[in-house]
Amino acid sequence: MTAKKKNRIIFISLSLLLLGCCILSLSLGRYPVPFDQTLSILLHKIRPLSAAWNEDMANVVLNVRLPRLLGGVLVGAALAASGATYQSIFRNPLVSPDLLGVSAGACTGAALAIVLHAGTFMVQMLALVCGLAAVGLTNLIPRFFRNQSSLMLVLAGVVVGGFMNALFGILKYVADPEQELASIVYWTMGSFANIKQPILQALAPGMLAALAVLFLLRWRINVLSLGEREAASLGINVGLTRGLCILCATALTACAVCLSGAIGWIGLITPHFARLLTGEDARSLLPASVLIGAILTAATDWLARNLTGAEIPLSILTGLVGAPAFIILLLAQKRKIQE
Repeated sequence: MTAKKKNRIIFISLSLLLLGCCILSLSLGRYPVPFDQTLSILLHKIRPLSAAWNEDMANVVLNVRLPRLLGGVLVGAALAASGATYQSIFRNPLVSPDLLGVSAGACTGAALAIVLHAGTFMVQMLALVCGLAAVGLTNLIPRFFRNQSSLMLVLAGVVVGGFMNALFGILKYVADPEQELASIVYWTMGSFANIKQPILQALAPGMLAALAVLFLLRWRINVLSLGEREAASLGINVGLTRGLCILCATALTACAVCLSGAIGWIGLITPHFARLLTGEDARSLLPASVLIGAILTAATDWLARNLTGAEIPLSILTGLVGAPAFIILLLAQKRKIQE
């Protein structure tokens, strides 16, 4: 079997698995809706059908679960694509999407909005603005030192991330322990509960555009993964291409954190799963990572809503599953190398 045919089978299988996860997520919960009724409710928006469902079913599927599911799938795809891009560009399999301080900046912005009682929408907007501002500051530091190397950019990310974490600590210290501190802690654990249609409509076009740009640059990401000198010798404008990839990956991460709060492990382990299936080629690695990331977040969110009477923060589940999964991935890669 050729690699092209194998990848096609993998993509079809992952797409069907994602579709199945979406149907399960829309149908199963504290208020179960039969699968056929769920499909009918969704298709009714495209082609009018005779209504065999009640208003409560339609409201649960369309207004409660669907925005949350779409947001979750988009967040998973964004984090996975960002992780795969960063790992390829920086040639480090342990790199995660918060490498340049975006998550620390977003958490600081969200905490500031919570302390100021600015409301849910402003929490998400300030998280987005501060996340992007943190990455902007990270990119200014190498310019100040006139050193545009990848190592300098990573070191700048560590510095900015530490500074933002210090500001975040100050905001937690001054927050009201009865209400504000609890809200800050819960937000940093990650949840799709606050994803509503207006914020989703505002951020989804930009996130999809950033994903599209990364997909168009997949072969250039392959060349960058060879190293800066090799890429330059092949005619690639290293600074421009790397900057554009980082910009898109950072925007995806900032928007994802803005929608859901900080969710660990998805951006780190998803590209490793994809590599086991498709290999290192970014042309197949990136789409596989996007599909696997979307599947993981959709499945995790369903578990978070239904395992107990209260909703479990997503980072707790991703941490419990992600750490053992990462060990399994390392063992699988070790066996692959030995073979």
